[in-house]
Amino acid sequence: MSAFWLTTFVLILAAIGAVLGRTRAVASADGNVRLLHSLPKYYGGFVALLTMVPALTVLVIWLLSQPSFIERSTVDLIPSELKPDEGSVSLVMSDVRRISDGLNIAVEQGVLTNDQANAPMANVRETLGGVGVALGNEVAPEVLIAAQSYRASDAAGKFWRMIIVLGLAVACFAFGLFKINPEFRARNAVERAVLALLITAASLAILTTIGIVLSMVFETRNFLGLHSWKDFFFGLKWAPNFRGDSELSILPLLWGTMYISVIALLVSVPIGLFAAIYLSEYAGPKTRGLAKPLLEILAGIPTIVYGLFALLTVGPLLLRTFGRDGMLGVEWMSGATAVLTAGVVMGIMLIPFVSSLSDDIINAVPQSLRDGSLGLGATKSETIRQVVIPAALPGIVGAILLAASRAIGETMIVVLGAGAIAKFSLNPLEAMTTITTRIVSQLTGDGDFASPETLVAFALGLTLFVLTLGLNILALYIVRKYREQYE
Repeated sequence: MSAFWLTTFVLILAAIGAVLGRTRAVASADGNVRLLHSLPKYYGGFVALLTMVPALTVLVIWLLSQPSFIERSTVDLIPSELKPDEGSVSLVMSDVRRISDGLNIAVEQGVLTNDQANAPMANVRETLGGVGVALGNEVAPEVLIAAQSYRASDAAGKFWRMIIVLGLAVACFAFGLFKINPEFRARNAVERAVLALLITAASLAILTTIGIVLSMVFETRNFLGLHSWKDFFFGLKWAPNFRGDSELSILPLLWGTMYISVIALLVSVPIGLFAAIYLSEYAGPKTRGLAKPLLEILAGIPTIVYGLFALLTVGPLLLRTFGRDGMLGVEWMSGATAVLTAGVVMGIMLIPFVSSLSDDIINAVPQSLRDGSLGLGATKSETIRQVVIPAALPGIVGAILLAASRAIGETMIVVLGAGAIAKFSLNPLEAMTTITTRIVSQLTGDGDFASPETLVAFALGLTLFVLTLGLNILALYIVRKYREQYE
């Protein structure tokens, strides 16, 4: 039975348990619900949760752990000459899984029986006759044996998974109904179970973050074991060639990242801040109700659309202005991809981000400060410049730092609008690249996963994570200090 049907059966059994639990609770009190410790719905909820949660937890753990256990036992069947390194092991295991899936398809289509699928390679090829599964001549007999073992282990795992999950669900269902009586504290049990689920959900979010960080840390350690850390942190050239002797310095990528992010902030911060001041201080209710949703529509546009906008509209527009045949008559720009192209479009993307946060922060300034300034004879503009903005400045700075972290982590706009050249240059009309673009590039293709040229992506990712984490912590610290001051 597949995981989908197992889940469906458990949910149906839990629904039945909810109905029977409620009915049994009412019946145990002879129809007088006032004799029950809890409301009848809690008894039904208790049976449903007891039926559903343990069974589905075991199912999820089984689904996550079974492939690794099967692969670990299957790898031992492959001769050492077929797996000289870790990269070869992954390639051989992909063949094993492909052949195992093919044999399963052949059995499901009636091309093979189970006994024929477990036969030696020559017999399998003869039975197939080129139908259903393609076992090429390059497949070693040992790989077929491993695939057959993988298939058998996978079938056995699914069978025992079905038995254990269904047995656990039925046993918990019966135990839940047995526990119901008028004195049973069903509400307390349900509330404890829900609390445990909430704690588990929060823990999973935290553990996922820790897992992501640890995975980057371990792969970065492997990279630094293969490549000099001095060249990575202090080198001046980025030149991966996947043939050895690569120069993998983060500094040119970091320069491009910061350069594009600064241009994006120069575009987004003034426009977003002025829009926030107008919406919060000058606009009427109707204008604000119309303008703010329209402004925030920009936040819902996918970044790939912004990238296409940079590639097809902003880049050619800048090229017609600064190119050889442009309006200025001087060739300052040789192509549509440039730092300025990506920076301008990224700044447009960040406008609603800065505007929305700044608008909320300005609105949080106490009205008493405005009234006091106006009462002393200041004009509205003077009140905004000298009272409202200084009072909201810590929060605005936090919003700008959060926007900066968003700009640093952007990928698609940079891929399509900035180019792929890693270098140091002050000219915003030249093509450059960023850390995120190089991460995508290094993990794309058929490169050896254990090579420095591939593992460098994790070192770049860890550096980017530390950079954005620092900006987020600084922004949250400033915003928290602001809130403590004015709430």
